[in-house]
Order: sequence, then structure tokens, then C-alpha cells
Amino acid sequence: MVSLKAIWCVSTFVPSVAGWIGTLSYLLAYLLLSTNKLKVNQRIYHLLNIVGAFGLTWNAITLNDYPNIIVNVSWALIASWAIFNIQHTKKS
Repeated sequence: MVSLKAIWCVSTFVPSVAGWIGTLSYLLAYLLLSTNKLKVNQRIYHLLNIVGAFGLTWNAITLNDYPNIIVNVSWALIASWAIFNIQHTKKS
């Protein structure tokens, strides 16, 4: 039988790892943009931001951190919109 302590550890560990992945993804996107390795019109920049947003949103949901949830969901929506615009511009 699985103990409550084991369930609690998994239920907090996985979102915490997702949060760290999200943090690293945001930082990598910003670093690459700031060092001119990526441009704002590249999909990978926005994909890194989406990964960051999802990871930090998952962690924030676990912590009931509503301001963080709102900002990261908004961040993911903006990045998704940017990718859509990049794709639309390339097709034109």
C-alpha cells in the first residue's frame, strides 16, 4: 500500500521539477535573446517561453499562487499568438 507521505512527496516533487524546468526555460530564452543567439521572430524563442509558462503554471497551481498562474498563462497565450503570427507571416 502506498503511504500518504509517498503520495505527498510525488504530488509536490513533480510540480516542483516542472517549475524548475520552466524557470530554466525562461532564463535560457532570455539569455539567448539577449546574446543575439535567438531573434524575437523565431519560433524556438516562443516555444521556450511556452515551456517556461507551463512549468511555472503547474508549480503555481500546486501552491495556489494565483498571481503567478495568471501571469504565466498570459505569457503562454502571448507566446502562442506570436508563433501563430510568425507562421502566418511566413506563409504570406
